[in-house]
Amino acid sequence: MEIAFLLALLVAAVALFATEKIPVDVITVMLLAALTVTGILTPKEAFAGFSNDIIVILGSIFVIGAALQRSGLLEAGAAVLLRFSSSGAKKLTLLLMSVSAAFSAFMNNTTVTALFVSPAAGLAQSAGLSPSRLLMPLAFASILGGTCTLIGTSTNVAVSGYIANAGMEPVHMFEIAPVGLIVVAVGILYFLLFGGRLLPNVTGDTTLKPETIRDYLCEVVVMPGSPLIGQNSFDWDLNLIGFRLVRIERGGQDRLPSPELFLEEGDLLLVQGRVTDLLRIKKIEGLEFKASLEPDEVGGRHGDLLVAEAVILPDSDIAGLTLREANLRRSHDLMVLAISRHGQSRLRDMGSVTLRTGDVLLVQGKAERVDSIRRGKGFAVLDEYEPPILRWRQGLIAASIFLAAIAVGSFGWFPLSVSLLSAAVLIVLIGALPGDQVREVIDWRMLILIGGMTAFGTAMEKTGTAQLLAEWVVAGLSPMGDLAVLGGFFVLTILLTQPMSNAAAALVVLPVALGAAAEMGADPRTFAIGVMLAASISFIAPLEPSCVIVYGPGRYRFFDFVRVGGLLTLILVLIVLPLVPLLWPLR
Repeated sequence: MEIAFLLALLVAAVALFATEKIPVDVITVMLLAALTVTGILTPKEAFAGFSNDIIVILGSIFVIGAALQRSGLLEAGAAVLLRFSSSGAKKLTLLLMSVSAAFSAFMNNTTVTALFVSPAAGLAQSAGLSPSRLLMPLAFASILGGTCTLIGTSTNVAVSGYIANAGMEPVHMFEIAPVGLIVVAVGILYFLLFGGRLLPNVTGDTTLKPETIRDYLCEVVVMPGSPLIGQNSFDWDLNLIGFRLVRIERGGQDRLPSPELFLEEGDLLLVQGRVTDLLRIKKIEGLEFKASLEPDEVGGRHGDLLVAEAVILPDSDIAGLTLREANLRRSHDLMVLAISRHGQSRLRDMGSVTLRTGDVLLVQGKAERVDSIRRGKGFAVLDEYEPPILRWRQGLIAASIFLAAIAVGSFGWFPLSVSLLSAAVLIVLIGALPGDQVREVIDWRMLILIGGMTAFGTAMEKTGTAQLLAEWVVAGLSPMGDLAVLGGFFVLTILLTQPMSNAAAALVVLPVALGAAAEMGADPRTFAIGVMLAASISFIAPLEPSCVIVYGPGRYRFFDFVRVGGLLTLILVLIVLPLVPLLWPLR
């Protein structure tokens, strides 16, 4: 009965993770509650995962990464590095992928992609290339770079913590670097040799600057005394500077522009244009953003406001809500000026638009509020239209402290958790990250997911569920050899990373894989590392946050990722699968 109940819980958890209707941390807490209420786990067993030092390591990494990003040092360094690059498509691909992978070996891959997407689009412009030729390789490289170190991705940290809790030796800082470097090299060679030919070459505005790649829709109001009053809606003056009038709302009725319709005071206009054009609205006499006329204008008219582009990520709380329901003015103190949706240029009413993953919002607010959504969850800030404050001194000191902590932990002078936590505390003390922002930058949902799913793995082992599933896998694949069994878990992990996060998929498969290894008499640590690596080489669909970030700017279609990423995934499986038992023997 316990096994049947636990399997039902597992299926329900996977389904809930896939739908994203309920936040992952809430699902995890629900699982823990079910396990303790039914008596499968004691409270001590249920919450033991949260006392693991892996939680400390991951939390410290969030703080250090936020401080480095806040300093502006990384973004400035990336822009300088890319400015000296060559203009050929292959050379640009090589440089972008190499730098992106190097950064993401020590930072969150979503952050790295967000940092590089604008410079990469600028490089495409200067080289006369379509952004689609560079942005997908950039995103893939940021994911592959995480396979080089223990802290390269939360999945690595989670798996290391799980096996340490199971009495095995944890993963060392650079233990997986040999495989990671090969994976990165294969990814780069794939795009240089033939993967680049599979990339779409989106024609049209391919020589535009990064901020002009996206078309936005915004609502503006014709104010009293506007020189636009009386102009023909089909041929108004703003056509000359890049605006397109999509719809006119007058007296509660929608009207389409026509030679017979003339603009009047109070008309609500749905206008399409690019960022640099839309920002001119504030300087055009007699026009005002509708959002600016609503009560309690964000930041006041005299505040230090800036405008930024923010893409909605898969873990965003506002995905599935309408713009009116999301109410970013109340929740984030930001005003939404416009919205850009890939492949759709005719939206009816901005307030009633149901937000989707990949939508890009043009938001306005105080610098600290924009900084807050950049550091938080659910959004990736692609660009902002006021120069960010560059804190060179704090950035350099924070980077030095981070590197010293990695060295100390890698050489075993202090536990990695102690060295990274000390680094995080020092970085806060020197002011590189304000103390009141520490709670905001930590991804608590990821920490709860890792701690909770560790307990779920304990329950699978305690009830014999993992053992039973392992026996089924072994019975089906063992006649073909140990490598076939390991390959089965590779494929299962890759498939589960499509509906679930990489870390969640790895933690679901891990107890079963360890049980299978024990059933066969193989080394369970080899299976654990195989599952860990498999979770980071899946590119079948654009569901990873890094891929979502480049989806719109690159003007990709879903099948572009299936075609390009599916083949890369297959190649990486064929290379990594035999490499794992070579470096970590099965017996």
